Amino acid sequence: MSGAGLSTALKSFEDLGYECVDNLRLSLIPTLIEDKSVAGRDLAIVVDTRNPGFSVEELLSTIETLSSRPDFEVKLLFLECSDEALQQRYTETRRRHPMAVDRPVTDGIRRERELLWRLRNGADQVIDTSILSIRDLRRQVMNHFNTKNATGLTLFVTSFSYRHGIPREADLVFDVRFLANPHWDTRLRPMSGLDEDVANYIRRDGDFPSFIDHMTQLLTPLLPRYQQEGKSYLTIAVGCTGGRHRSVFVAEQLTNIIASQGYIVGVGHRDMDRGQVSAKQ
Repeated sequence: MSGAGLSTALKSFEDLGYECVDNLRLSLIPTLIEDKSVAGRDLAIVVDTRNPGFSVEELLSTIETLSSRPDFEVKLLFLECSDEALQQRYTETRRRHPMAVDRPVTDGIRRERELLWRLRNGADQVIDTSILSIRDLRRQVMNHFNTKNATGLTLFVTSFSYRHGIPREADLVFDVRFLANPHWDTRLRPMSGLDEDVANYIRRDGDFPSFIDHMTQLLTPLLPRYQQEGKSYLTIAVGCTGGRHRSVFVAEQLTNIIASQGYIVGVGHRDMDRGQVSAKQ
């Protein structure tokens, strides 16, 4: 989708060492593929509705043709975004939507979504950038498509608020709304799951020790199996009502457990401060 972060994604591929081409005409893709100057290199090609020769049918046909060749591994990454977020981005930047030159932005977004639904449904990877920061989008692209470090399993644990929806990129989701809620303690309410007082409050819940133990027992045999199946990146989401206390604390605990088992793992807190992004790697 136009405005969903194509430029950021392409810059991320460039940083990974890919040969990058923006807005290449569909008819020129076979020529680029056969160009000896890019032989043996990983390619990242942006194709979108700015292209005067854009055609969903032709793009799908090109992907099918290339995928049939044994010397290529072809993947389609689709970037999508909510209508509200796209409209806000175009309003803030005052850019014209490529499919709404002479009409409201909302019309262009609707027309483009109707045009691209088959690409979205047929994509190997879909990233919804509606509430992602530039840093988060870069992290997802670089972790999913890092061909230089494809031998191990990289994990990312994120806390979230159910009020704002389950992260679409989540592979595993844990609901911790059953734990004692620090929100109802007026002293703890302004704090977060990163604060020791909140952590101690949740630890005192009689069901917490058995819960974290069972979660560990569940993940310990699962992670090696994911790795054996060739999965290089796994996102684990932990949710509570507000995304500030319980889910943050449990996500931190889970990250420490996974790291102690020798895995590369990062942690982020999507909704801990709604409107801000907190993450560490």
